[in-house]
Amino acid sequence: MAASAVSEKWKVVWVAFVVAVFGWGLGFYGPAVYLPTLHATRGWSIAILSTAITAHYLLSAALIAGLPEAYRRFGVGKVTMAGAILAGVGAVAWANVQQPWQLIPALVLSGAGWAATSGAALNAMVAPWFERDRPKAISMAFNGASVGGILFAPLWMALISAFGLSPAALSFAIAMIVVVCPLAFLHLKAPPVAAQATAGVAPSPRAALMRERAFVTMSAAFALGLFAQIGLFAHLIARLAPDVGPAVAAAAISAITLCAILGRTLLGWLLGQRDRRVVTAANLGIQAVGSLLLAFGSGDVALVLGCVLFGLGVGNLTSLPPLIAQQEFRAADVGTVVALVVATNQAVFAFAPAIFGWLRDATESYVAAFCLAAMAQIAAALIVIAGRTSRG
Repeated sequence: MAASAVSEKWKVVWVAFVVAVFGWGLGFYGPAVYLPTLHATRGWSIAILSTAITAHYLLSAALIAGLPEAYRRFGVGKVTMAGAILAGVGAVAWANVQQPWQLIPALVLSGAGWAATSGAALNAMVAPWFERDRPKAISMAFNGASVGGILFAPLWMALISAFGLSPAALSFAIAMIVVVCPLAFLHLKAPPVAAQATAGVAPSPRAALMRERAFVTMSAAFALGLFAQIGLFAHLIARLAPDVGPAVAAAAISAITLCAILGRTLLGWLLGQRDRRVVTAANLGIQAVGSLLLAFGSGDVALVLGCVLFGLGVGNLTSLPPLIAQQEFRAADVGTVVALVVATNQAVFAFAPAIFGWLRDATESYVAAFCLAAMAQIAAALIVIAGRTSRG
């Protein structure tokens, strides 16, 4: 491969990394900040705010399913630029709500922005450029999601403490639009010739793909795993703050994302041709132990260990589905499979913030909610293993 082509494909990886930093910083970690901040400043119940976050994820799930068609019609670059603008405007809208009904237009904007900067979007940016090195490339790109947590979670809290929620959201929105849009315009263009040739192969019908056991077991497992993960993240600051304070609770999210980078990087370099379903099951088992420690732990040691074990698997739950799809489906179907898996996942885990919030309000603690997360992770591990023999 020519040196220029090699250079360009790794530039695409770094652009995807930057998109992930901002996409997760606003679309994923943002709701975890909005929930306690709006609860404290507006006096709205955690259940109401959790329901709005659920709607944010549900809407994005519906839009993610249509990403492949949007990319074919408009191109990855234009869709990504639109996503950056929508995500920024959505963050500003969340920060300025004064009445509960105003959460609706805010979540519509933020949900659309999150869809165009989510895991399915990152895969669409990177996958056409790689085959053998795809685990490394996917891991590098998705590490931007973890870096987004490291940077944005404490920055959110610091800026809110210093200036308020609205100025903080406006600052992040401007930064995302100014940084992401030029990069997407310059580098997210036509895929390499080899990928264009693959694109000429007719993809399988969606309905046929969704009936395959490989798809069903993969989608169900990651939906449950991410249900637990999203629920934990949405409520983690609220769970830890009474024990350690809001500043340390926000720092804990940064620590978790550091662990996520470590876990994802090791996976990208060591995975090779190993059974990706077995690796996924082990990943979920480690997270289940962390979730139980966060459910019942009260001392610093238990809470720190819970964060570390949960965090080591956080990044892999978003980067493993494209890698399993690469191993088990035709190249022409991988993009569609990944988009459908991510959309299905979000349609399930979108309910996690609301369910965790209702459980917390009903029991006046997070023990039941975090135990539910551990049960979902164990079930997911069993389901993903059940799909091992679905393909040769």
